[in-house]
Amino acid sequence: MRAVNGLTSRWAATAAADRGTVFSAPGVWPLLAFLADGADGAARTELAAAVGLRADGAAAAARELLAALHGVRGMDAALGLWTRRTLTLRDAWRDGVPVAALGVLTGDPATDAATLDAWAAERTGGQIERMPVELAPDTEMVLASALALRADWTTPFEQYPLEPATGPWQGLQIAGLRRSAPGLDAVRIGRCPAGRITAVALRGTADVDVHLLLGEAHMGPGEVLPTGLGMLMDDVPTTSGSELAPGQAGPGAVLRETLADAPDEPPHVSLDTVEFTLDAEHDLKAPPGIFGLEAASAPRPGSFPGISEWPLAVGSARQTTTATFGATGFRAGAVTAVAMDWMGLPSYTTTELAVTVDRPFGFLALDRGTRLVLAAGWVTDPKPYREDEDH
Repeated sequence: MRAVNGLTSRWAATAAADRGTVFSAPGVWPLLAFLADGADGAARTELAAAVGLRADGAAAAARELLAALHGVRGMDAALGLWTRRTLTLRDAWRDGVPVAALGVLTGDPATDAATLDAWAAERTGGQIERMPVELAPDTEMVLASALALRADWTTPFEQYPLEPATGPWQGLQIAGLRRSAPGLDAVRIGRCPAGRITAVALRGTADVDVHLLLGEAHMGPGEVLPTGLGMLMDDVPTTSGSELAPGQAGPGAVLRETLADAPDEPPHVSLDTVEFTLDAEHDLKAPPGIFGLEAASAPRPGSFPGISEWPLAVGSARQTTTATFGATGFRAGAVTAVAMDWMGLPSYTTTELAVTVDRPFGFLALDRGTRLVLAAGWVTDPKPYREDEDH
């Protein structure tokens, strides 16, 4: 799990602060792991670095991850594999990929896109209706994952109009959410070199919780998200809500005395936040070095002899994600697809000396051992071509 979270942290570090986004490393990581298992050369090295494990153990780790995702209540996970009928996969690689769907690519882009889109919609409960794949005439294989996440709050929110008094949302009327829950330790304060971060844990009715992370005003996602992940993994020291002193506890958080409706009302966390819906498209080949796909995308030679004897390269690798945070719960979906293209017959560099004999010429026929010339001649009238003869 640390290897997958490591990819989340590196991906988060590249997020832009001026626009919303959502992404899912568990949707990408097993695909990279299976590719690493079948790759060689520079592609194998780069993919192993992106996965964070040795390539010869990546496929087994990917199967463990998929099994773990299947065991999470509130999470649906699926893997799909589609190939052209003419593509022969290595048995060892094919048997190690636990796909929920094994389909055939017809070579007709419209037909194949409809099939892949239907799978994406079904596996995400309609959250994502299209497979994020670029089908090309040479596309021989598509490997895809689908994740659908559902978390209903144990304590629902109340909806109200929120009008921020400061900050970039000042003057806007926003769909606000408010709730109160007993206990103080749902809040933790952490710190990184750029400043402090307030983390609030929202418990779901199944196995899924959502943690809200608020950094200081000058901090962006590249600082807040990796640090928040470190807080959750206990790699970054934190102070829990019950350990805080009165006053400004962290970004957006104040510990204070307040009036109660009953004499025995326990300490509680009062949370005001906003509803949101995010949709994002990610080109996994664009951020250099994160997903290890640079060498794997090189046109020649093919870098995946462990997958097939055919020369293959990554043609496209994309993820579509969505997330909705509301009064009753959280929903998210992610579909990730890698298309493998045929690179044609193997091509190697050599030296050619081209000779064309297209005018009168002579010849010698000799005994190899004694070099005795047995016949000699000169050709001035070559045989003409006739269409009715078998050449």
